Amino acid sequence: MILIISDNNDRTTVEVIRWLVSLNKQFIVVNDDEFFEIVLNNKKFFLQSHRNSFFLDDIESIWYRRGGLQFKRLRYSNDSINIHMNETQHWLEDYVLKTLESKRHINKQSNSHVNKLLVLEYARKEGLDVPEYFLAENTDEVIPGKTITKSITGNPSLEHVSENTDGMLYTAIIDQKEKEQFFISFFQEKIEKDFEIRTFYFNGECFSMAIFSQNDDQTKTDFRKYNNKKPNRNVRYSLSNSLEKKIHSLMKKLNLNCGSLDFMKSGSKYYFLEVNPVGQFANVAYHCNYPLFQKIADYL
Repeated sequence: MILIISDNNDRTTVEVIRWLVSLNKQFIVVNDDEFFEIVLNNKKFFLQSHRNSFFLDDIESIWYRRGGLQFKRLRYSNDSINIHMNETQHWLEDYVLKTLESKRHINKQSNSHVNKLLVLEYARKEGLDVPEYFLAENTDEVIPGKTITKSITGNPSLEHVSENTDGMLYTAIIDQKEKEQFFISFFQEKIEKDFEIRTFYFNGECFSMAIFSQNDDQTKTDFRKYNNKKPNRNVRYSLSNSLEKKIHSLMKKLNLNCGSLDFMKSGSKYYFLEVNPVGQFANVAYHCNYPLFQKIADYL
């Protein structure tokens, strides 16, 4: 049995499920609105929610796409007992998660988020080119027009930033200095790019796509500011063997067997920007005709 952990209505998950159905593989999809109770059935761990139920031993492979396996905890009126039982339930949950991650897997819930600062340090150690960057609480060292700022967090979205409004934190060029101090922020050298590259990494293989975002003022600084009226041109791209080996070394260092990596090509250099273990790769499959959904289904 295959266990898939994902968000509701994730299109990438749907595409892989279509392949699983065609391959007659049995699977369970757990979404982010489910809470599981851990019980014992014939001395075996059995997990049940309002939608799904399964024996832990029956799961042979797992794909952590997004979201997470969540658990329903019992509560007790006595504070001391409640603290003790919280710890007891924690270790049962920990056993379930670690047992699942010991099986054949694509990504893990435990390392689905990476520290961008550490990733950049590791990337440099693996020989990848990384734009110069620094952290600061002011703009004293910022060169206007030649410095960008971006989020340190893995999820640069703001839900309900104002009434009925969500927001997205995009990469932005610093055009003037600030007089006041602010919270520690990430600054990086602005690279004049030829084009961007999105690389999907899966079990040692790289599938790359060139994104010609620099010709559109709306997307030249951050291609995620999609221009739906005039989309960027996206084509297959082949990285050198030496660069793919460095990517493989970095992913092993991060203990990741799957993820989306972003690069910028500038002249003869390929600047590494970041890796997202649960990043979007459907566009790479669609635009470049890579059989990525089938590969995931086959592996599972």
